[in-house]
Amino acid sequence: MKEIFYLYHIPGKKIGITRNLKDRVTRQQGYTADEYEVLLTSDDIDYISDKEIELQKSYGYKVDRQKYNSLTKKNNNNMKINVTEQTTTFPVPIAKLRGRLMDNIGLKWRHPEFGTFEITKDNISWILSNAKISMYNPQRCYIYNKAFYTSEKPSTTNSTSPEQVFWYNNTESVYDLIRSWATDKGIYKSGDARTQYIKLMEEAGELAQAILKNDEPEVIDAIGDMVVVLTNLAKLRGHNIEDCITSAYDVIKSRQGKMINGTFVKRESL
Repeated sequence: MKEIFYLYHIPGKKIGITRNLKDRVTRQQGYTADEYEVLLTSDDIDYISDKEIELQKSYGYKVDRQKYNSLTKKNNNNMKINVTEQTTTFPVPIAKLRGRLMDNIGLKWRHPEFGTFEITKDNISWILSNAKISMYNPQRCYIYNKAFYTSEKPSTTNSTSPEQVFWYNNTESVYDLIRSWATDKGIYKSGDARTQYIKLMEEAGELAQAILKNDEPEVIDAIGDMVVVLTNLAKLRGHNIEDCITSAYDVIKSRQGKMINGTFVKRESL
């Protein structure tokens, strides 16, 4: 039986292609059947890929930089992962990584030092949070193998090993990467803390919607977006977000109180 591809339309939002409407559009994106429409179905991936670009342009939506058929193999849905000593690279831009990971749950690959890796529902969040855009090709992204291995390895102690301390202290933090990205985009040169605050409220609204819809992938996205905005807002005010977090932790680490109606209430407020 030939595989069927669906060209779907979420009015006012996007046009996309999927093999599984329930999983891709309803479960992952949170839209019920009455909130989207199927524009076209076909078993010809090249034809439907061309129609997706054509209709994205026609409706005035953002046009995908890569056609669907270049991201999905006709006879093999497995991603062609490239593994080196340091990194594992996925042949997809970060914007489309979640969908490809969901399509490839169970995919395994081997690393000569760390053994077998596998894409699972439990580690997709980690991959999305730690994936970085390839400096050689923005249509690819990668993760560091050692960090992935460490995240997957069961912890036998509450303390961090000397090896882990060395790794974390010698790895560029995600906040550094965010600031580097923001510098390249001119956010610190031409941006404004007030507009970043407005953006933060927009992202908070998206988080609220994701929580109400119980859409975990969108919850992850919204929280990540808020952290990016907060990192940039702090920098525009002359601070590093790490210092802001440390300052807040120094205040709360010894705070006493109790949970009331799902909220921690500090002792002096009781």
